[in-house]
Amino acid sequence: AMWNFLRGLDSAKPIIWCGDLNVAHKPIDLRNPTTNKKTAGFSIEERQSFSSFLKSGSGFVDVFRNFFPKKKGVYTFWSFMSNARASNTGWRLDYFVVSKRFASHVLNCFPRRYVMGSDHCPLVILLD
Repeated sequence: AMWNFLRGLDSAKPIIWCGDLNVAHKPIDLRNPTTNKKTAGFSIEERQSFSSFLKSGSGFVDVFRNFFPKKKGVYTFWSFMSNARASNTGWRLDYFVVSKRFASHVLNCFPRRYVMGSDHCPLVILLD
């Protein structure tokens, strides 16, 4: 239902969809993918659903991965347990997803890892 809603919006104007989407899309998007394969946020069903939304020809782009397709160790969520933020044992759960036709207006995307106040950090995009 959400995918259809976003596609409907996109048919009228380019969209920017952002927030905590609660999925680490690829193994590169969390510190410990092997031990989390059955964990909510990294289940095969969640990842396949997100992949199908972002598939080639869908008209949408994961902004961070568009700029940094192979960059490791970049996360937006760390559990409060076990000093996870200090050891950078995190997950990339927060996203900017934009219409492909709008992607050329995005200059950069990066997390503000050292901004405290939550178990998540802000994710920023710069637009022209």
